[in-house]
Amino acid sequence: MGALDGLRVIDFGQYMAGPLAAMMLADHGADVIRIDPPSGPLWDTPGNAVWNRGKRRISLDLKTADGRRTAQELIASADVVVENFRPGVMDRLGLGAEESTNINDRLIYLSMPGFSPDDERAGIPGWEGVVSAPVGTYSGSLMADAPQPVYTAVPIASSYAAFTGCAGVSMALVARERDGFGQQIEASLHDSLYQAIGIRGLKYLDRDAPRGPVPWVGPYECSDGRWVFFHAAYSHFIRQFCVAAGVPQWLDEPWSNASEIQQDFALADVARAQLTNIFLTRTAQEWEDLINEAGPPTVRSLDSSEWLHEPHAREAEIIVELDDPQLGPMLQPGIQVRMGGTPGEIRGPRRALDADRADIMSELSRTAPSAMSAPGGRLSKALEGMTALDLCIILAGPTCGRTLAEFGADVVKIDNPSRENGIMLHEDINRGKRSMLLDLKRDEGREVFMELAADVDVVVQNYRMGKVGGLGVDYDSVRQINPDVVYASLNAFGEIGPWAGRAGWEQLAQSASGMMTRYGDTEPTLQPFAINDYGTGINGAFGVGMALYHRLRTGEGQQVFTALARTASTMQSSMLHEYEGKRWDEPAGQDAVGEGPLHRLYEASDGWLFIGAKPEQSGDMPTPEELKTRTVAEWVSDLTDKGIGASAVGSVEDAMTEERAVSEGFSITRDHEGRGRVRTNGPSVKMSRTPVEVGRPAMVPGSGASEVLGDRTSELSEAGVVVAAD
Repeated sequence: MGALDGLRVIDFGQYMAGPLAAMMLADHGADVIRIDPPSGPLWDTPGNAVWNRGKRRISLDLKTADGRRTAQELIASADVVVENFRPGVMDRLGLGAEESTNINDRLIYLSMPGFSPDDERAGIPGWEGVVSAPVGTYSGSLMADAPQPVYTAVPIASSYAAFTGCAGVSMALVARERDGFGQQIEASLHDSLYQAIGIRGLKYLDRDAPRGPVPWVGPYECSDGRWVFFHAAYSHFIRQFCVAAGVPQWLDEPWSNASEIQQDFALADVARAQLTNIFLTRTAQEWEDLINEAGPPTVRSLDSSEWLHEPHAREAEIIVELDDPQLGPMLQPGIQVRMGGTPGEIRGPRRALDADRADIMSELSRTAPSAMSAPGGRLSKALEGMTALDLCIILAGPTCGRTLAEFGADVVKIDNPSRENGIMLHEDINRGKRSMLLDLKRDEGREVFMELAADVDVVVQNYRMGKVGGLGVDYDSVRQINPDVVYASLNAFGEIGPWAGRAGWEQLAQSASGMMTRYGDTEPTLQPFAINDYGTGINGAFGVGMALYHRLRTGEGQQVFTALARTASTMQSSMLHEYEGKRWDEPAGQDAVGEGPLHRLYEASDGWLFIGAKPEQSGDMPTPEELKTRTVAEWVSDLTDKGIGASAVGSVEDAMTEERAVSEGFSITRDHEGRGRVRTNGPSVKMSRTPVEVGRPAMVPGSGASEVLGDRTSELSEAGVVVAAD
C-alpha cells in the first residue's frame, strides 16, 4: 500500500519539473494520468523513461474543443493537478487553477511555471538556464566563485520546483483531510532556487562570517590518479584518521587542530600540504576502505556510470532497473522517499503514448471527490496544532524541521549542549523553532525527551544508521510510548545497503554520485549550492506530509526515510540512467557554457546572459561576435521581444538583494539576539489557503527551554541535563 493510494493526479507537465513531481506522487501510490500532446512529450529525452514511469497515459489535443472538454472532465474527477506551463496558458485553455478549484473545491492544483505570475519576467520562456542564471547558479562552486560563469548540467531549478511542489501537495493533502478543502500551490522554477541557495546567501551583517572548511575537509588525489573526498571535520575524526594512516605523531602538531587552523591560514597551508602528500601513498579505493573502517567518512569521486553500478547504490535501491518499452533494460534513480509502513513502489516502466485511452475514457463518469464539511472550520496553516521534535544537525535534517515549521508545526529543536563547534549555521536552519539544549547521553535527558516524544506528531533525526539507537531515542523506542508517531530518519547513503552506517555530508553525496566529477576538470569540484542537503530536507518534509496524511486516514504512524544520495540521484535524473546505446555527452567541466548554441551562456559587452531558444528561432539569434557589441540589458530586451528566452547572469548577492526577492520574503534580513542582523533565505512555495510563514528568527540556543519545560527548567538546568540560556 502506498501513502497516496486512492488519489487521482492529472499530470499536464512538460519538460522536467511537472513530470518529475507527478512521478514522485506516482511512486507512492497515486493514480497518475499523464496528458500528452498527440505528438508526444515536448522534450524528446531518455529522461522521460524515468519521469513517466508508473503512470497511465492518454493523448489529448488541448487546442481542440474535444481535447479541452476531456481534460476538464479529468480535472473534475481529480484530487491533484500538476502543470508547469507559462503563467496564463492553462487559463486560456479553460483549465486554470482558479476555474478548476471553483468547480472542484477539494482540488489541489500545483503550478510550476518558469517565472511566477507576479514576476515581471512571467512572459519569458522559462527554460532551465534562463530561470537559473539570475540566481547565481552559474557563479561558481559552493566553495569559491568562478572568474566567469560556469554552466552546470544538473537541472537544479526543475528539481527544486518538483521538491518544493511535492512538499506543498503533501501538506495540502493533510490540510484537506482535516478541513475538507483543497487549494492552489505555486512553486516556480526561479523562486524555488532560493531554497537551494541556502548557506551561500547566508550573511552576517554586523560581524565577521564564520571561517570556511579546514583542510581536513576536501578532495585529494591518490596514487592511482583517482580522487577521494575526505571529511574529517571534527577532532575525533582527525584522531581516528591519524592513527589509521600510521601518522599518530601528527596529533601533536598545531596544524592538526581544527579550531586553530580556522584562525591561522599558514597552519591550513601546512595541513593541506601534509594531507596532499599522504593521500598520494595509496589508491582511492584503499583510502576509502581504510578511512571508513576507522570512522571518518570518505568516498571516491565516481562518475555517473560508476555510481549506477556501485554495489551500494544497487543494494540500497537508490538505483533500480526497469525494462523500458523503448530503450530496453534501463538503470535509473529509485524512489526518493521510502516509507516503513507504506513503502511505495515503482508500478512499472513508462507506458506507450496513449496506451490507456480506453480505460481512462471509460472512467470519465466517475464523480468528483465528495465535498466534506469542515469539522472545525478552515485551517490557516496545513500543520496547525501539530508538533515536532527536531534532533538534527548541520543542514539536511534541520531543513526538514524548518520546513515543517514553515507549514505551521510547533517544532522544538533539541541540540547537544556540548557539541563541538556549537550549532553550525543556526540562523539559517533553526528559524521558526523553539530551541532547547538537552543532554541525551544522560538518563535524565532521555527521560525528558521521552516525555516530550510521548505527545508529539513527528520526530526528525539525521544521525547515521544505528547511532540513534545507542541513545535510546530511535523509532522502535519512541513508538512504544507513541504508537502513531511519524518518525523521519535522514542520512547520507540510505537506510539499507553496505554504506548505510556511514556518516556523510553534502560533499560526499556529490562525490559518490558523479556530481563533482561532472562539474570539475582535473579536480572534482562541488556544485554551486548545497543542493543535496537542502533538497533532502525538503523531501523529508514531503515524506512526513505523506505519512501524516496516511495517519489521518488510518490512524497508523510510520517511519520515513530519505538520504542525500537519493536526492543526488533524483536531481540528475535527466542524465543519470543507462541503457544500450547510452551516450554520456552532457556538458561538463569548468569551461562548460551550455547544452548547445540555442541553450547556453553568452558574453555581452558588459557581462553575461543566458539564452534559451527553440530550433525554429535560430534565425533570430545573434552570433557570439554580435552579442559582444551590446549590453546585457539591451540583448535581453531585444531577444525577449522576439519570444526568445534570455536573462542576465547574476551572482548570489544579486539574487539575495533583488527587490522582488526581498519583498516576497525569499531573502530576509532580521535581528538575531547576540548575532546582530543576519540575512537568510525564506520559503518560496506559495499556498493559496494555508500560506507558509518564515517564522521567528532563530532563538539563542537553549532559550526556548522554559517555554517547553516550564517550571522544571531550573531543576534540570542545575542538574546539568538542560542548558538554559538567559
